[in-house]
Amino acid sequence: MLTEKINSSLLHFDPIDLIEMDRVKLMNRVDTKFAFSVTALFEIISALQSDYSILEIENTRCPLYESLYLDDANFTFFKDHHNGRANRFKVRFRKYVESNLTFLEIKQKIKGRTHKRRIKVDRIPTSMRTEHADFIRSILKSERDFLPVIWNSFNRMTFVHKKENERLTLDFNVSFKWENSTHTFENLVIAELKQENISRNSTFFQLMKQLQIRPYRLSKYCIGSIQIYGNKHFKYNNFKKKLIQLQKINSHAA
Repeated sequence: MLTEKINSSLLHFDPIDLIEMDRVKLMNRVDTKFAFSVTALFEIISALQSDYSILEIENTRCPLYESLYLDDANFTFFKDHHNGRANRFKVRFRKYVESNLTFLEIKQKIKGRTHKRRIKVDRIPTSMRTEHADFIRSILKSERDFLPVIWNSFNRMTFVHKKENERLTLDFNVSFKWENSTHTFENLVIAELKQENISRNSTFFQLMKQLQIRPYRLSKYCIGSIQIYGNKHFKYNNFKKKLIQLQKINSHAA
């Protein structure tokens, strides 16, 4: 299995735990994303070993994440992202499976920076609770009703730079589902470099440059919504080129 092979490639990294992760919470940060095939993953992992430690939770270095994204009936969050709105939001419940932690998380993208706020919850709910709706409204300053629209799951490697205030995540086995529809990107890796301020001198930035892998603006929520809903609820012309490129990567054609 892919997960077992990846776990084997991570054995020589120095581990850190969740407490040590506190120094790189980066709740106000700059994110830079990349996308590449699993065929490039093992070369990339090998090149990270000297400069990064890896998060280990319950003896696993590729923990499972489960998310339930929320939007309103008009898919406003999706449309704001598609239309390039400078101040936009994503709202989700996220469960960190191995650590058995679940949060209601709100990510705000404003002027190129990501602000993340969250509250701990006991589980991902099947219906919106009053306290959850109140938290969302307090941040969004909106009286709109929000409802669950798509499930997302993936395995994640989390690397922390040994010297810089920097965190790197590599996500694989990325899957989306809603009701009877499911779509999985079996061969896609989504990387996200999280920094206090953008630095192209980063070890990972330089590695991507050497491999000719360019930064890639994408959103799991938006890509998954397109795969599950198609053009039934919204247009996605501005995402078509990105979607084609992701499909090429996933099919080993790029």
